[in-house]
Amino acid sequence: MTDWDKELAKIDKQLASMSDEELVAPVAGRPSVPAAVAKGGGRASAPVPAAAVSSSAPISRAAKFGLYGRIGLSVALGVGMLFWPYDAKCGAGLGLYLGAVLAVIVSGIWSAVWSWRHRAARLHVLSYLLLAWGLILGGLEVLPRTGYAKPTILHPANWACK
Repeated sequence: MTDWDKELAKIDKQLASMSDEELVAPVAGRPSVPAAVAKGGGRASAPVPAAAVSSSAPISRAAKFGLYGRIGLSVALGVGMLFWPYDAKCGAGLGLYLGAVLAVIVSGIWSAVWSWRHRAARLHVLSYLLLAWGLILGGLEVLPRTGYAKPTILHPANWACK
C-alpha cells in the first residue's frame, strides 16, 4: 500500500524547490495562465483552476464540420417531428412518437455538449432551443395522459387504444 503522507511530502518538497516563474511559465501545448496569477496575484504552489486558464485556440476545420453536422442532424430531426406521418393518439403509434421525441431531446443535449466544448455560443443556444422543442412535444403528449393538462381531441387522456 502507498503511504500518501510520504508521497505528498515529496510533491511539496519538489514544489518548494521551484521558483514562482517556473510554476506558472507557459509550456508548449498548455494554455497560458492570466497575468494576475503570473505576477503573484495567486498562490504559486496552488494548482491553477480551470476557469483561470484561457483557451483561445482556434477550432479546426474538421471540428467545425463535425459540430455543424451534429447540430444539422438534430435540427432536421426536430423539424421532421412537425411532419410525423403516423397516428400518435394511442398504442404503438404513441410509443413510436414518444421514442422519436426522446431522440429529439437526446440530440439537443448531445449537440449542446459539443457546442459547449467547442465554445460555439450561437449553436449552443440553438441546441437549447432544440431541447426545449423536444420537451414541449413530449409535454403535449404526456401531460394530458397523466392528468396534469386538459385532454383534447388531438391529445386524449388514454395511453392504449380501445
